[in-house]
Amino acid sequence: MRISAAERTENENRIRSAMDRLLRGEIPPGGKCDIKTLAIEAAVDRTAFYGTRPYAHLREEFEHRLQSLRTAGDIPDPRDAQIERLKSETTKLKARLTRSDSAIEELTDFRTQALARLAAQHEEILHLRRSAAAADCVPRLPTARSTSIGSSPPSEQA
Repeated sequence: MRISAAERTENENRIRSAMDRLLRGEIPPGGKCDIKTLAIEAAVDRTAFYGTRPYAHLREEFEHRLQSLRTAGDIPDPRDAQIERLKSETTKLKARLTRSDSAIEELTDFRTQALARLAAQHEEILHLRRSAAAADCVPRLPTARSTSIGSSPPSEQA
């Protein structure tokens, strides 16, 4: 179906207007900053944007402007910006998780070594006690003292 020059100019104007709105971030509900939404917003058949169709140059212009915005760090589609933010956050969280796993592994190894050393020290203490009891050459100290050192009975202080 052929369209007149006036209809084509009117369609191009609608496309450019819709393109400007999308690139400013005015994304309709359920839409994205893409050719499909551009075609819907401009009320033009999406296939007209592909190949040698009458509006292929406008598709190229839209994609070029969109890529320029993205390169500059300005993402007009809030969902795309959210996706980029979440990807970045996911990368940071994965790095944090890796560091945490490494720290946990180091602490687990330290705990294992500490328990092994404590067990070895306990065995050494038990061995020394058995050796001391068997040798019977170590004198035992009395456990309870009968008098206090350095103090006098209360009656002698007067």
